[in-house]
Amino acid sequence: MKYFIIIFFFLNNLNLSHAAQKDKAYFAGGCFWCVEESFEKLEGVQEVISGYSGGFTKNPTYKEVTYGRTGHFEVVEIIYDKKIISYKKLLENFWVNIDPFDAYGQFCDKGYSYRSVAFYKNEKEKNLIENDIKELESKFNKKVVTYIREFERFYKAEDYHQDFYKIKFERYLRYKKACGREELLKRIWRQ
Repeated sequence: MKYFIIIFFFLNNLNLSHAAQKDKAYFAGGCFWCVEESFEKLEGVQEVISGYSGGFTKNPTYKEVTYGRTGHFEVVEIIYDKKIISYKKLLENFWVNIDPFDAYGQFCDKGYSYRSVAFYKNEKEKNLIENDIKELESKFNKKVVTYIREFERFYKAEDYHQDFYKIKFERYLRYKKACGREELLKRIWRQ
């Protein structure tokens, strides 16, 4: 019995040390369908949820965010395993999937709710964002207009927005092509 308890204790602790260390990150990069797709492809990302953040209206709807004055952006919540992927790697993916120099939105989606935003939850994340912006401005000799905002609250978008790029694949591809998103990203990041 004594050995059984020791073995049980050892195996239990072993399982805990290999358990996922979940964290969350929040980014806005225009249409959340496209941002969701770009992050879900990364190893270590467990789930990406489309929603709204950064504003003052509680429980906003898509229509309110897009056409109203809620202060919110289209945002994705990324649930990831810190043992597999770091916040820095998520941030790198964010930059190469947006136009950080567009002050009016992203690609064919224009307006405040489509602006790019890197949200931070602590000083370490804030410093990583600020350092990346300095590097991008130096490399491109342009002003980065992506907002840096402290994360406060996330509101999940309506169900029909979740996994849109998978569920409505053909419609999503038509939208993405019509926006010229991939072509513009290639021009910006080809270096």
